[in-house]
Amino acid sequence: MGSKIRVLIVDDHALVREGIRAILEANPDFEVVGEAVGGQEAVDKTKQLKPDIAIMDLTMPGMNGLEATRQIRQCCPEVKVLTLTMHDNDTHFFQALDAGASGYFIKGGSSAELVAALRMVWHGDVFLYPSMAKSLLGDYLKRVRAGKDRESYDGLTDREQEILKLVAEGRTNQEIADLLVVSASTVQTHRAHIMAKLGLHTRTELVKFAIQRGIITLDK
Repeated sequence: MGSKIRVLIVDDHALVREGIRAILEANPDFEVVGEAVGGQEAVDKTKQLKPDIAIMDLTMPGMNGLEATRQIRQCCPEVKVLTLTMHDNDTHFFQALDAGASGYFIKGGSSAELVAALRMVWHGDVFLYPSMAKSLLGDYLKRVRAGKDRESYDGLTDREQEILKLVAEGRTNQEIADLLVVSASTVQTHRAHIMAKLGLHTRTELVKFAIQRGIITLDK
């Protein structure tokens, strides 16, 4: 892997693509390897250019961003996708996660926030725009007051609950091991137990679980 984070920009509006390119080209850690104006072109260029991350608009003519994300994740699983959208609601957020996206960025965010989101996704973490976090956590609190959605989480041990929170916050196994003064293999074992108990299969599902139940607070 090169020293720069290689990015493909996918949006049907030239002004948006130009703006993102200007932001990234001003940062020496990024290289814009190409642009696409629709979903099918995004899939084709991903296969051809093999970027590290595709910044993917959701709403485009022809193949939309969700279907393009699914196809990219199937054909090029090493390529991560950061969803770019005007839709600030949990329906679109979960659809994007289910399609394989590693982040959800709301148009209108700052250039610094976009750069930070891309860095998080590149490192294997999941990015959620702060306004989305507030909405999802508010929904969770309503369900908790109604006495719902606690059984599976309460079945975890204290240490498993602690590790679940750290994983969902984006910590690596080694970072968690250093923090808890245990081995990385021990952390991995705990993670496997957590996933089995909760019936989860991927990190994205784990993050979704943590957000829905208010285990992590992303309003930083």
